[in-house]
Amino acid sequence: MYPILTTPRIDKIRSAARHVVRELGFMQTGLAGTDLSPSAVHTIIEIGYCTVTNASGLGALLHLEKSSVSRLIQKLENEGLIEVGPDPNDRRSRVLTLTPDGKSLLGKIEGYARRQLRFALNVLSTSDVAQIEKGLGLFAKALATENQLTLKDRAEIEVHEGYRSGVIASVTHLHASFYSKNYEFGAVFERKVATEMSEFMARIDKPINTTFSAYQGDELLGSVSIDGEDLGEGISHLRWFIVNPRAQGMGIGNLLLDKATSYVDQIAVDRTRLWTFKGLDAARHLYEKHGFKLTHETPGTQWGKEVIEQEYVRKRTLPKQ
Repeated sequence: MYPILTTPRIDKIRSAARHVVRELGFMQTGLAGTDLSPSAVHTIIEIGYCTVTNASGLGALLHLEKSSVSRLIQKLENEGLIEVGPDPNDRRSRVLTLTPDGKSLLGKIEGYARRQLRFALNVLSTSDVAQIEKGLGLFAKALATENQLTLKDRAEIEVHEGYRSGVIASVTHLHASFYSKNYEFGAVFERKVATEMSEFMARIDKPINTTFSAYQGDELLGSVSIDGEDLGEGISHLRWFIVNPRAQGMGIGNLLLDKATSYVDQIAVDRTRLWTFKGLDAARHLYEKHGFKLTHETPGTQWGKEVIEQEYVRKRTLPKQ
């Protein structure tokens, strides 16, 4: 059942949103205890979380024009907070990373923001905090959905379900390139992805298994798979989630996880598990946004290099009555 969206109700939500914006300091000269503009603070955070790695992704994420993004990047580079370097996988693109000073600033911004929210929320009950968390998440998701649909139409993005010629090689390439560059994973990891995904594709026609892949033309923008067999009955395994660095900031990851979690809910799977490792902050935020909770972490070497492996579990979301 959809809500009754009267004008008074809409205006009440708008008023509350404006109040939140003011109280969090978005109308002030500096934000989060810095002397930076809101767009600059968001840039430091998103580059630090690896949500975006290039100018086009940053512009799409922050809804800024190309000229504004160029000026913003130049300013932060001049201040020694970010570095702009060549992309080894695409000579047409430039990669954005934080300098040591930028990473230090990110830590200060995070500390300030967490203290600010902890102070505000500390006077509320646990149930009130949970309601705020859920409500803001739903609000953000609703706003993002409109933007994603616009981007989808404009960029002619197609989401394909199931096997498509070349998907194994494309997904393996994206994994190998990203994790080699950022985490020094090597042949063990690439071989593991290619071998296990090839085995999975032999079972893709079963209704408990599927893959969602986003394409722009023939270019893979991102992919995620649901394996309903390898963990036993009643448990799905979310596997090989990856977003092309060139598509970061376009909402592809959110779109794919929406598809995957809706799928497991529709086929009535009680739990969905995934394994990742500590440090993938952008992916972690998406997992938590879609209902996954961290249940276990331990040192491991299954990807060919020792990391802190993490297990996330999501319980089925029942349809509203």
